[in-house]
Amino acid sequence: MSAAIIIPARYGSTRFPGKPLALVAGVTMLERVWRVAKAVEGATRVVIATDDQRLCDHAHSFGAEAVMTPESCDNGTERTHAAVLAAAIKEDIIVNLQGDAPLTPPWVLEAMIAEMAADPSVQMATPVVQQSAAMIEKMRANKQTNPGSGTTAVFDKDRNALYFSKLILPYMRKSGVAEVYRHVGLYAFRQAGLAHYITLPPTPLEQAEGLEQLRALENGMSIRCVVVDYRGRTHASIDAPDDVPIVEAIIADEGELVGAA
Repeated sequence: MSAAIIIPARYGSTRFPGKPLALVAGVTMLERVWRVAKAVEGATRVVIATDDQRLCDHAHSFGAEAVMTPESCDNGTERTHAAVLAAAIKEDIIVNLQGDAPLTPPWVLEAMIAEMAADPSVQMATPVVQQSAAMIEKMRANKQTNPGSGTTAVFDKDRNALYFSKLILPYMRKSGVAEVYRHVGLYAFRQAGLAHYITLPPTPLEQAEGLEQLRALENGMSIRCVVVDYRGRTHASIDAPDDVPIVEAIIADEGELVGAA
């Protein structure tokens, strides 16, 4: 079973214009994310999908494959599908790795690929992380000032998603009877599943929660939740300029996640 990793990268971020070119501990964010993708075992192709020639040129400067995609793409999933078509990607499994997630461990992506390779019925997969009591309390505290931070997932006994929410789910009427899982916003699709997803219009729950994966659930698509372990690494993404020093501090404390590709 073959897999390709697509890295959607936009130049025109509202909160952080030119974000993929921002230096993070001396290396651009885009190159850092590409290095993560190149370290993933089982990935036979890594392609950067952008709508800006500056990002395309920068990708080529460090040896990456890059393809131009339309500015009209509304989200990373649409840009991923556009890249599949533009780059004539033939791999059956397509992984969408956001261009602002330089601290994503390669083994998280490997777990998604392995899940889909082991079960051909899985059309879409996404990682989740079990939360400790301390982590749950931290999530609650964060939501006091930023209600939109953090997403949780609930799933059935076969780990197929039941729902995703910005609320902390499940509600614990009785403690200790269920676990809380934080959702990591990464997705793997089969080619057919991705092609179907992008034909679907936005849905009510998707728009209410601001979570694009709910579009799949509302249309009867199954999403396999893959339980992963960050193995002591800290999860963080870069959404605004103030996030850069935070990620740099994590790198200084924990070391580089991967070396140069």
